[in-house]
Amino acid sequence: MRRVRYESTGGPLFLEEAPVPQPGAGELLVRCEAVGVTLPVVRKVTEAPEPVPLGGELGGEVVSVGAGVTRFRPGERVTGLCFGHGYADFALLHEAMASPIPDDATAVDAVALVRGGLVALGSLAAARPEPGESALITAAASGVGHLAVQLARVRGAARVVGAVSDAAKADFVRALGADATTLYGDGSWGDPVDYVLDAVGGDLLTPALAALAPGGRLVAYSSGGGTIQAYDLLVGAKSVTGFQMARIARERPELYERWRRDLWRMFSAGTLRPVVHGEFALEDAAKAHAAIESRSNLGKVVLRP
Repeated sequence: MRRVRYESTGGPLFLEEAPVPQPGAGELLVRCEAVGVTLPVVRKVTEAPEPVPLGGELGGEVVSVGAGVTRFRPGERVTGLCFGHGYADFALLHEAMASPIPDDATAVDAVALVRGGLVALGSLAAARPEPGESALITAAASGVGHLAVQLARVRGAARVVGAVSDAAKADFVRALGADATTLYGDGSWGDPVDYVLDAVGGDLLTPALAALAPGGRLVAYSSGGGTIQAYDLLVGAKSVTGFQMARIARERPELYERWRRDLWRMFSAGTLRPVVHGEFALEDAAKAHAAIESRSNLGKVVLRP
């Protein structure tokens, strides 16, 4: 089979031949039809001290199962998070991390919806939204952000603002249901909001916090780091919460599964629309990464083995 690998920090990515892996206990062997490209994986390539397997979200058909697997059989379509080599023709999924793809959806739909949707839905839940409140979403055109914009509206936000890096993304974000957009470099991000979902971190934490009304809540779910001054919280009685999807999957599996069902229900009803920026062949993985690195993507970036 083919898989994408790299040998040193920063790449380059290259395609190699490798044996098809065999599923161990509790694992599924999946023929990959779609693989999601995410900023955390891109950052691993550019920042991790040692090369790591390129994993992430994938969708495809179960080919075989390992010992102890009871929920899935060969021939069924699944999506899930791969912790090993996922940029490949075949990949292994742990049964606990897999879920079925409905008949009315494609593998690309699943990759664009489930993982990003879970992060968006979870960070929104962490913000404790009330109907009629206002929301601001950073990285609003990203794979997660474009779903968060829609979900904030579904959850009752009266006003949704999308913060983006480029004015060229404004029309896309407004078409998703945002009432307004703002650029990261703008001196002010408009009228204060009740909560912010932040996917960027770093230097943007300061203006994101400033965008909150008194008593407002900021949920940080990015891997970008950043520092917040305690005084900035005290003066406006504001709060900051960190959100990590892996913790929910590990400690609250029943909630994780309920959120997955909610996402598919909204997808089937047409109230949640995942958007795919582009589909790239496996040998063009470097181009897919470049789309993420340049922050030029509008929606999800997907590999098609």
